[in-house]
Amino acid sequence: MDPHISTALDRHLTADAQRWLTDAVTRVEQDPAAVRAHFPAVGRRCGREPLADGWTVADAARARLLTALPLRGAALAEEVTALHRYGDAGEQRAVLRSLALLDDADTSFGDLGLPLVRAALRGNDTDLIEAALGPYAARHLDYDGYRHAVLKCVFSGIPLDRVAGLEERADRELARMLADFAHERVAAGRDVPADVWPVVRAHPGTLEASGLPAEAHSPVPDRRAAAVRALAVFISTAPAGAA
Repeated sequence: MDPHISTALDRHLTADAQRWLTDAVTRVEQDPAAVRAHFPAVGRRCGREPLADGWTVADAARARLLTALPLRGAALAEEVTALHRYGDAGEQRAVLRSLALLDDADTSFGDLGLPLVRAALRGNDTDLIEAALGPYAARHLDYDGYRHAVLKCVFSGIPLDRVAGLEERADRELARMLADFAHERVAAGRDVPADVWPVVRAHPGTLEASGLPAEAHSPVPDRRAAAVRALAVFISTAPAGAA
C-alpha cells in the first residue's frame, strides 16, 4: 500500500476503530483463519469513506489484514480466493487492490492471483474492473490479456489513466485496436473517448490504417461529423511541438 494511503487510513480511523483493527491484525497474524471473520466486519468497524487514489477506508483496512496473513504461495492464494469468492463487491474490490501488496511481500505468490483479475474483467462492475487493473495486473497479464483489459475499460467508460502500467505496456497492436475501436465509434456517429489518442499517437500510422480519417469525407452526415470531431480532438490533445 502506498505510504500516504496507509497514513491517511491511520488519520481517518477513530480510536475505537484503530484498536479494533490493530487487534484484528494481531489475531490474523496468530491464526490465518481469523481473517474470515474480521474481513467482512471491516466496513462496519472502520468505515467505508474514500481516502485517495480510488482507495476507501475499508479497502485500506482490509489490505492491512491481508498483508498480515502468515501464509505464502498457494496457501495464501487459496485463502485470498475464498475471501473474494464469498465476499460482497466491497470485499472483492479490496482483494483486487491488495494483490500487488501480496505479490510484493511474497515472490512465490506470482501469477496465482490472475484468476481473480480475469473474473473481474469478465464482469461489468466498473469498480471491480478498475480495481483489478492495478499494478498486479500490469505485471502479470500477458500482452493479449492486457490489451483486451484496456479495451474493456474503454468500452466500460473507465478512464485509461486509472489503468496501471499503460505507458510501459501499450504497444503498436494495442494502438491498432484502439484506432479500430475509434473508427467503429465514428462509423456509428458516436464520439471517441479522448484518452485513447495518446496511445494511438505513440504509434504513427495506426490512425491512418484504421480508415478513420477518410470518414471526414463520408457522404453520411453523422459519420462525417463524428470523424471531424474525433480528428479535432486528436489534434487538440497532441503535446506542444508534436507534428
